[in-house]
Amino acid sequence: MNWNELLLSQITWHWDHQLRDRLAGLTDAEYFWEPAPNSWNVRPRGTSTAPVQGGSGAFTIDLAMPEPTPPPVTTIAWRLGHVIVGVLAARNAAHFGREPTDYFSFAYAPTAAEALTQLDTEYATWLAGVEKADLTVACGDSEGPHGHLPMAALVLHIHRELIHHLSEISLLRDLHRTCFREEN
Repeated sequence: MNWNELLLSQITWHWDHQLRDRLAGLTDAEYFWEPAPNSWNVRPRGTSTAPVQGGSGAFTIDLAMPEPTPPPVTTIAWRLGHVIVGVLAARNAAHFGREPTDYFSFAYAPTAAEALTQLDTEYATWLAGVEKADLTVACGDSEGPHGHLPMAALVLHIHRELIHHLSEISLLRDLHRTCFREEN
């Protein structure tokens, strides 16, 4: 059995049949929509009131360290930023040769279309890395307290994260469509 192919088929099936198509046509209005007061978002530099703002470009992502309890509601833009940077890009950098990045050095997308391009790029890098990865070696120090676990455990975790967060984004799109039905 080829475990790399098995793990790839797990995420590519979800991506192709449940996740990526739900993001097609994402508008900037949906991308930046704040479904609750004080939502965390991706904002033009200098406009955030969050305790911490990450990002190297014209837009920053709202953060706090430590994260408040309960955490704020987050927007589609924020969740895509988290998936692109925290879930995929940081792991691509740690394990698959991508240029290093984090929440503070990343240039967040000012539009939904650009965010989806970033997502597709990081996803493709992830797939290419998983295809060739030695799934039996330990993840290493970059994965903190889980660094002793085999790479296969990280791959399964990242796939759960993708399914989880992209499903949340799909729900936010459904809520946006319902909330603004009268206006459309």
